[in-house]
Formats: sequence, C-alpha cells, structure tokens
Amino acid sequence: MIDVYSWATPNGHKVHIMLEECGLPYRAIPVNIGTGDQFKAEFLKISPNNKIPAIVDPQGPDGRPISLFESGAILLYLAAKTGKFLPRSDRDKFEVLQWLMFQMGGVGPMLGQAHHFRIYAPEKIDYAVNRYTNEAKRLYGVMERQLARHPYIAGADYSIADIAIFPWLRSWQNQGIDWSDYPRLKTWFDTLSERPAVKRGVEVLTALRKPITDEKAREVLFGLTQYQQRS
Repeated sequence: MIDVYSWATPNGHKVHIMLEECGLPYRAIPVNIGTGDQFKAEFLKISPNNKIPAIVDPQGPDGRPISLFESGAILLYLAAKTGKFLPRSDRDKFEVLQWLMFQMGGVGPMLGQAHHFRIYAPEKIDYAVNRYTNEAKRLYGVMERQLARHPYIAGADYSIADIAIFPWLRSWQNQGIDWSDYPRLKTWFDTLSERPAVKRGVEVLTALRKPITDEKAREVLFGLTQYQQRS
C-alpha cells in the first residue's frame, strides 16, 4: 500500500486522482499545512522542500521502498508503475510531457499567485492582482485553443496532463475567470468532473481542511516560518 502524505490542495488532489484512476491501494496521511505539519522532521525526510504531496511506496521499481516528492514526479512515477495515462510512443509521450511541464511551470505557480494576491494577501496590490489575473486568463486561453484541436489537453486520450491541470481550475472564481470566455475548456472541465475516480480523488482529506482565516495559519503559510533554516 502506498502512503500519501498530503492535504486537500490542487497539488494534493492531482496525486489522489491519479491513485484513484490507477486503482492502486493507498493510505492518505494528512499533513496540515495550516498548522505547520510540513515542517516536521519526519515529513522533511521524504519532502525536503516542505511541500505536499509526497509518497512512500514500499514496492519501488527494484522491489525496495521509494519515497518521492513533487506532484509532477509522482504522477510520472505512478504512470510508469501502472502503464496508465502516459503513452508508450515517444511522439505521444512527449506531447503529454510538455503539457505536464506547462502545468508545473505555468498553471500551478501563476494560478497560485492569483489566489494569493486576490484572496489571501493582507493588502490589495492592484499591480499584483492585475498581473496574475491577466496571466490566469492567458493560460486559460492557451488551453482553450488547444482543446479546439483535441478532446483532451495533450491529444485524443486522457492523460496525466489532464490529471495535473484539472484540480487547479476548480477555483476558477478565485482566479477572476468567467467560464463563458472559455467554452471548450468548460466542456473539458465538466467532462473530467464526472469521472468517478476524479470525484473520489477530490474528496480525499477535504473534510479536514478549514478556511484560512486565523493569523497563525496565515503566518505558517505565508510568513517567516517558511524561511527558517532547518537542519
């Protein structure tokens, strides 16, 4: 059984969905990022960047345990382990990988900044709000154009690229998005929302997550705690 150290965030849900889609047995171990669980020594051993999610698979590639952090790397590992959601041919595989990198380098970081400056920042900075809202709209536009050519993000088949992107779009309202501007992307989003494994995956650990309203949680997530030296 795979241990998944995670929380109910877009990056956490990527891995939850993938595990559900692959039918792999797993145990979700909550890492409450609002109270500082991500800085505990035992978690840092498997996730030195103090970010969720991370996994420990007792049956690694050589039959020995393996631990992994970074959600994109975990998706690739699970795809390799199961032979699912990543094409075998080099041409199709690299088509998927470029869109996975698009999510890791663009969709996640930029929409995360949009969330921060629109919702969580202690003061509203118009430049930052406009900068990241406009970037969110640009990225949605890239995906809208891609879906004019294919039913899924990386081509004809559902893949880890779709799994990686989908959870980040669930907070579209917080990103300043109007779905009417992106009808193809909305159809894609609705189609994925109805997949049974996706429905199960986005519920993992969700009951434990509370809104970030108190100053202690804000400090842990966004304050100096993030930047302390750790051995």
